Amino acid sequence: MDVLTENFSLYGKGFLGTVELTVYASFLALVLGFLMASFRVAPVGSFRVFGTVWVAILRNTPLTLLFFAVLLGLPRFGLVLPFQLFAVLALGCYTSAFICEVLRSGINTVPKGQGEAARSLGMSFGQSLGTVVLPQAFRSVIPPIGSTLIALAKNSAIAGAFSVTELLGTYKTLNELGYSIIWTFVWIAVGYLIITLSISALFNVLEKRFGVAR
Repeated sequence: MDVLTENFSLYGKGFLGTVELTVYASFLALVLGFLMASFRVAPVGSFRVFGTVWVAILRNTPLTLLFFAVLLGLPRFGLVLPFQLFAVLALGCYTSAFICEVLRSGINTVPKGQGEAARSLGMSFGQSLGTVVLPQAFRSVIPPIGSTLIALAKNSAIAGAFSVTELLGTYKTLNELGYSIIWTFVWIAVGYLIITLSISALFNVLEKRFGVAR
């Protein structure tokens, strides 16, 4: 317990850093994921191509490489932002590709007649997708979206290697201070468990409230 009690503020700072990264990157991933899923099923060919390329590139690029591209590449083009914001961009964009595919699989479960009926009532593609198709698709993919965001929370550990305050990075300071590396990582693992179990509990509630009964 000494590792935790004597360094509670350090652990707390790292824990809050990971929570912030997870929340902001999750919001970005969900927004971009919904947008790209809409592009993937849009009647406009250029939108479908853009969505397909977005997913293909990000799903097949190692996250660490994407961090390097964002944190070291964007400043070369004059875009200078705090490292935490760069980390949110990298995590959010990377995860959005997986959210997109989850949503697209949900869209495929919605009967085509639903969209056709909406368009026969005079709705545009955007209106039928946003008010008829996507709400039904989301209800069927709540659990996999939760799993994807849990993976995002764990992936946030990579940000510590790029001078971003997060939970895993606390081991460096504690190791230099001579604390047991085993107990250092035990409490780090407990922190990640709190975060991931909280996300799991939230999506369990959403599934019970909005999910499709099976």
